[in-house]
Amino acid sequence: MIEDLKQSYGHLFEDDLLNEIMEVGVIKEVPEGSKMMDIGDYVKSMPLLISGAIKILRENIEGDELLLYYLEKGETCSMTMTCCLGQKQSEIRAIAETDAKLIMVPVQKMEEWTSKYKSWRNFVFESYHNRINELLATLDSIAFQQMDERLAQYLREKSRVNESDIIKNTHQEIAYDLNTSRVVISRLLKKMEQMGKIELGRNYLKILNL
Repeated sequence: MIEDLKQSYGHLFEDDLLNEIMEVGVIKEVPEGSKMMDIGDYVKSMPLLISGAIKILRENIEGDELLLYYLEKGETCSMTMTCCLGQKQSEIRAIAETDAKLIMVPVQKMEEWTSKYKSWRNFVFESYHNRINELLATLDSIAFQQMDERLAQYLREKSRVNESDIIKNTHQEIAYDLNTSRVVISRLLKKMEQMGKIELGRNYLKILNL
């Protein structure tokens, strides 16, 4: 575990903190597509992402989902931290975008490390800052961008996170993430293909020049 920790968080945390994380943390491996946390769950530990990517989704009262942001190596979820500290139910859903490895840290250690380690405080504050910026970017895209622009941005980000030009999702799954209809997504993807930006296959697409 210590090598994984040093590779992902060694540039952020001092050795004493890394050793404490190693003592209390629990390694968790999550296969692609697995639901890690659901809306209404109580959170008892905080994830530190070692590898892979996790997508964070919000759900409205009608059950429609919206992709908020991705978590990647060396990051944590500030919304999870908020639930931990306030002992509140989760308001988000977390699903493994790829196979992922995490270290789960007990919630009671969060406040202790905040007062004990400056590096931990900085990490927590930076995590909040990054997530707020990502939420604002999501809000801006909904408010100011046309759906074709949102779709292109979504595909580029998904390709980056997965480190692949091949996106293995159905049109319906993409529609869920963008909170729109499959018909709209299918029409826009077909238009992108005609423009030479993507190549469509059965339940996948390949980015060519997006």
